[in-house]
This record gives sequence, structure tokens and C-alpha cells, in this order.
Amino acid sequence: MIKSHEYSEKDVDMTVEVEVPGKKDPQNIAQSQWKLIWRRFKKHKLAKNSLIILVLLYIGLVGFAEFFAVHDRTDIFRNRYLPPQTIRFFDNEGNFHIRPFIYNRTQQMDPRTWSQTTVEDYSQRYHLRLFARGFEYQLLGLFTTDIHLLGVEEGGQLFLLGTDQLGRCIFSRIMFGTRISLVIGLTGVFISMILGVVIGGISGLVGGIVDDAIQRLIEVLMSIPHIPLWMAFAAIVPDAWSPLQVYFAITLILSIIGWTGLARVVRSKFLSLREMDYVTAAHSFNAPMFYIIYKHLIPNFMSFLLVNLTLAIPTMILAETALSFLGIGLRPPVVSLGVLLQGAQNFQTVSMHPWLLFPVVMVIVIVLCYNFVGDGLRDAADPYQ
Repeated sequence: MIKSHEYSEKDVDMTVEVEVPGKKDPQNIAQSQWKLIWRRFKKHKLAKNSLIILVLLYIGLVGFAEFFAVHDRTDIFRNRYLPPQTIRFFDNEGNFHIRPFIYNRTQQMDPRTWSQTTVEDYSQRYHLRLFARGFEYQLLGLFTTDIHLLGVEEGGQLFLLGTDQLGRCIFSRIMFGTRISLVIGLTGVFISMILGVVIGGISGLVGGIVDDAIQRLIEVLMSIPHIPLWMAFAAIVPDAWSPLQVYFAITLILSIIGWTGLARVVRSKFLSLREMDYVTAAHSFNAPMFYIIYKHLIPNFMSFLLVNLTLAIPTMILAETALSFLGIGLRPPVVSLGVLLQGAQNFQTVSMHPWLLFPVVMVIVIVLCYNFVGDGLRDAADPYQ
């Protein structure tokens, strides 16, 4: 007579704890989707380093732009179109100095060519200082201070990237301009993402005449050339508005233009998801449409939205730069990367003073970092990787 074997709890525990060769750790299998995405993202070194650079830019410049700037963005000096200054360790006689220093520069006019020449004054050295005193500012809007990361001894003038057509420090203005461009990119993409998800979600869920009307509106907006459309919207902004009002107006303009592509993608996603059992069950319980979108549909393609967000921010930054460069975006005294490039519109001016193009370097760095982060997130969110 064959007796049946009765498994005790000890037997079951021993069976669970057996490690099968070639199998993955059960703890890794039990990880959430976001943890798996983050683990794969960290293996993408270029994307990870780009994310670190972006975090440092946002923390450093958005919160502490005044601390890193040498001069105020509105300070005007006598020397116009001054070339970038050289930080020296050797003086004009070849002697080495431990502390870095600079020589002051003056501009003289050549009597034969009537061109400005820059002459260094070797009679006096001005040493650089860390945590030097300069113009006063509100640190994080909490308290007043005049401490800056870098400065120079009294009597010296430090222009790391030279001066512009009015004698203003380009390096300091880049610090302030980058802050505005970074914030306007985030704000614009956030608004356009909300518009794209909500309008595209309604189009995909409701269907019928509502879907047709929304799709025709999207087609009309996408068929209009972007630059004339930007100019038309920017012309509506009154000249009497304050820089802050213009800032929000430009953000809304960029958001109105940027939501159409995302709305179409969201619509296609919702068309495939709305037939799922959990969506049908939610409809049977008379759940509101916005609740279904927020609670059931958006989490199913949140990884795609995250990738789209990182790739759309540089587009917003480039759009603001183009608008301001053409003179139909942000206007002085607001300082953005596009406003800084207004002084480089003349080809002859750029050929004589190429350092006016230094803001382009910051635009390139930001856009490349966002694109690398977007590529890393796209690869990490791919379930077949």
C-alpha cells in the first residue's frame, strides 16, 4: 500500500530556498517597474553623466546664479567688446606665481585703421580671490549678501569671457541667462504635457465627433509654419507689459504650439488601452473620465511620457532662444540665452568679436545633455532590453 507524502511547512520552506543555477535573484524579479528602469538607466554612463550635469546646472544656476556671477547683469563698464581675459600664473617677465592673477586691459584706437586694440597693463598684478565680495543680492530670496565664488583684488576688473557691445560682463550674463532658459523650458513642457495628455486622452476615449474636431484642430496647428505663428502670438503681447508678464506670455505661446504632437501619440495609446478590461470595469462603475485617465491609463505609459518630457525640454529651450534672437521673445532687461545672442546677429560683428557666441556653447551643452538623458531613459524603459 502506497502512502501519500504529506508536506510540512519545513519542506515547503526548503523548497523555496533552493537556488537553481542560471536563475535570477527573486528579489530582482520582484522589483517595481521604476526600480528596473533606474537600474538599467544607471548602466548608461553617458546618460547618467548628462543627468548629473543637468542637476548641477539647475541647482547651481537656478538657485545660486548671483553667487557664481562676478558682476551684476546690468553693470556697464567703459571697455566695450573686451576679449576674454587670461588667468595667469606667469608674469610678463616669465616669473611663476602660486596665486593666479590678471592684468587690467585698456582699449586704444589705431590712428591709421580706426580700429580698437586691446593693451594689457603690466604695471600691476591683481590676484584672484575665492568667496570675494561684490554686488549685493538676495540669496534664495532669504537674506542679503555680497559674497561671490570668484573675485579679484580691489582695482582689478575680471571679465572671464569678455564684454559685449555695452561693456557688460558676458560670463555673468550667461549665468543669469541660463537660469531663465532652463526654467522656461521646464515650465513650457509641463504646460504642454498637461494639454497633450488631457486633450489627447479625451480624443482617444470619447471618439466620434469630439475626436474628429480635436484631430482637425491639431492638423491645422501643425500645418502652420512655426516662425510666423510665433511672430503672430508674440505680436499680441503689449509693449507695456513687465518682463515677468512677457516671460509667462512666451511660456504660454511655446506651450500652445508644443502640445499637438504629444496629443496624437496619447490618442493612439488610449485607443489601444480603452478596450482593456480594467477600463471597461471603470466605465461600468460610472468613473469620471479624468479619473480613468489619471488612475488607469497614464500609469501604463508613464515611461513614454518621461522620455518625451526629456526630449521636449531642449526643443522648448531652442524655441525660446530663436524667438528672443529674432527680437519677438523675451526683451531686455530680462536676460536669457536668446537675448544674449541678439548682439551676434551681425556677421561682421561676430567675425570681429567671436566671444559674443559663447552663449551658444551653453545652449549646446544643455540640449545635448537632455538628448542623452532621453536616449538613456528610452533604452531603460524598453521592456525588451
